[in-house]
Amino acid sequence: MTERIVVVDDDAIILRGADSVLSGAGFRVTCLKSGKMLLDYMDKNPADMLLLDIRMPEMDGFEALQALRDREREASKKATPVIFLTANDDGESETRGLSLGAMDFIRKPFVPEALKLRVSNLLELIKLQNDLHREVEKKTAELENLSVHVVQALAEAIDAKDNYTNGHSTRVAEYSKEIAKRYGYSPERQEEIYMMGLLHDVGKIGIPDEIINKPGRLSDEEFAIIKEHPEKGAKILSSVPEMPKLATGARWHHERYDGRGYPDGLKGDEIPEEARIIAVADAYDAMTSSRSYREKMPVENVISELKKGMGTQFDERFAKIMLEMI
Repeated sequence: MTERIVVVDDDAIILRGADSVLSGAGFRVTCLKSGKMLLDYMDKNPADMLLLDIRMPEMDGFEALQALRDREREASKKATPVIFLTANDDGESETRGLSLGAMDFIRKPFVPEALKLRVSNLLELIKLQNDLHREVEKKTAELENLSVHVVQALAEAIDAKDNYTNGHSTRVAEYSKEIAKRYGYSPERQEEIYMMGLLHDVGKIGIPDEIINKPGRLSDEEFAIIKEHPEKGAKILSSVPEMPKLATGARWHHERYDGRGYPDGLKGDEIPEEARIIAVADAYDAMTSSRSYREKMPVENVISELKKGMGTQFDERFAKIMLEMI
């Protein structure tokens, strides 16, 4: 693809010279006479590089570049590479230009071959940087996908301990992500809470199978052992420093909004928001799944329990979203 170069200078001789050199080198060149013309042009057209004169009437090159950068940020556009054209050998101007994001300075009057080489070399450097950035993004995405697959496999191994809750962790993760999405979480935070939901029950690895799969109600002693799984899970996940929030869902998904939950008896907003979301998702899936001691509950009963738990067991905001999802 032919690169598009925009040259901005109030000197017609400089414009003709730059156009001749750069067009001859195979670039598509647009010549403009002022900073205002540049801003109008860039609103409607892309450019691969700008050659921008510093000293111009009405709006100098610094002012034009600052205005362009403001517009690019507002429109979430990538910053266009800029080379300043200048007749001065002025260190202060160079410092100001570089602080605005200029890549280089070319002295006027320019040497034709030097202009061609400077522009060509900088465009090649930009292309290499973009290629590297894309490769890094690709590898990062591959690593993130690998991490999700590893966590999903671990979640399935946890669920496999309980004959009655196959798929529980994945469902809780999906419900939590959807609640977070409807509440306004960013895509990044949605993915984060999905991972937290997948591993909220990781502490059950340390609970004996005979207690997890016991038919009928648990004794007080057995229930006390079950109640250890949030702390066990948080301890396991605290050893993953790259994702410090993972432990949040594991430790506090059994806290209650009224402060009567466990393990820490946190109340209201003391409970991390993600844990309050996971608590609703976890309770919903528990009520809609068959367990060793009961069949799954009818939908109308689930709705009734969620409404009854607002402000006591659950944060009302997230329980309402769960009801909307139902």
